[in-house]
Amino acid sequence: MSKYYVFFTRNVLPQPNVASLVQVAHSANAAANLGYPAVLVYLRKGWSALNPVDLLFPFQPRKPADKLAKIYNLEEKLKVADLPVPHLDFWDNKWTNASTIVCKYYLPIHLLKSTKIVHSRDWNFVKAAIKNGIPAIYEQHHHEDKKFAPEIVSNPLFQIAVTVADTVRESMIENGMPPEKVVTLHNGFNHLFLARQAAAAENWRQQLLAGDRQHLAVYAGGLYPFKGVDMLVDVAEELPEVQFAIAGGDSSQVTAYRKLAKEKQVNNINFLGYLPQNQLASLLQAADVLTHPHCLTEAATFTSPLKFFDYMASGTPIVATEIASLREFKSGNIAATWCEPDNPQQFAQSIRDCLTKYPRKIEGYAETLNFVKQFSWENRIERILSYVDESLVGCVSPQATDN
Repeated sequence: MSKYYVFFTRNVLPQPNVASLVQVAHSANAAANLGYPAVLVYLRKGWSALNPVDLLFPFQPRKPADKLAKIYNLEEKLKVADLPVPHLDFWDNKWTNASTIVCKYYLPIHLLKSTKIVHSRDWNFVKAAIKNGIPAIYEQHHHEDKKFAPEIVSNPLFQIAVTVADTVRESMIENGMPPEKVVTLHNGFNHLFLARQAAAAENWRQQLLAGDRQHLAVYAGGLYPFKGVDMLVDVAEELPEVQFAIAGGDSSQVTAYRKLAKEKQVNNINFLGYLPQNQLASLLQAADVLTHPHCLTEAATFTSPLKFFDYMASGTPIVATEIASLREFKSGNIAATWCEPDNPQQFAQSIRDCLTKYPRKIEGYAETLNFVKQFSWENRIERILSYVDESLVGCVSPQATDN
């Protein structure tokens, strides 16, 4: 029987607009690409969760369904397992909520015998793994107001805690995490984004460039004011000669921003809505410039450059605001222009400068493509596992799989 490297999220998948779930899915996918027997474990709710056979035999790793694979760009080496959780939360009882069902029933009874190590952003699941004798890797990417139990973080089975920002690392230490057990590592990019998609990119340009506009500026990410999307509407107003395309957001957010653009009489901006990962790469390659207009808010101190890595993997020139989590990349050898946050006029001028300095290349800018390769999800998993005690996870090594 395989001993799996289990990546767990207490969420139903897929949820296309949730960046944290993209991160979990890509981490599991990368471990599988490296040859580890990785399985992405998540929850299944609804009527299908009431199937009595599935409740008795819930852990059945298998290949991802096509929809899930397309949304997250998952590859065939990864296995997935959805744990059925009947909707009992309305009883308002801790014994019937999803966390309890997973940690008190599924983990010790069904996952324990097949699991060699767990990797999760769910602290309750990590604690339950430690208590059941399973080595664990914990990830926390945002500030959270919780104390870490000394008996858990000092346990030799607790391997490492991973975060993406030094500010979050400091707050974790303040909350009881031993300094030697928490490291800061950037997120990564899906290596499929490196593949050139010239025909699909050209189709995007033909579809999006309107009138006599020759330049396409793209934003891809969450549709929130703190990410600078409101400012981009003002920037588009400053640059009527440039076509803007915004990818991301749910239907209500897209409707609200279309209304905002109409109210401001900005006619050179398209809101495309959510795009699955397997369509996003070609859109990024279609652009003349990619925009990263994050505002100077508290989130800017710990925002992981998840989107920025996808941008770099496209090889397309970037205009970005100088926020703390991106500042180190100013010295990187990449095709990028930088400006201060929260200044639409300066951001607009930076786009003009970028278009002049970095004309579009169908093949992408080689310096950016070479620079970003160090930040693949696969490299990140290898770095995380370098902190794991080999004596505890020997049979999770790539050579020990029995696929």
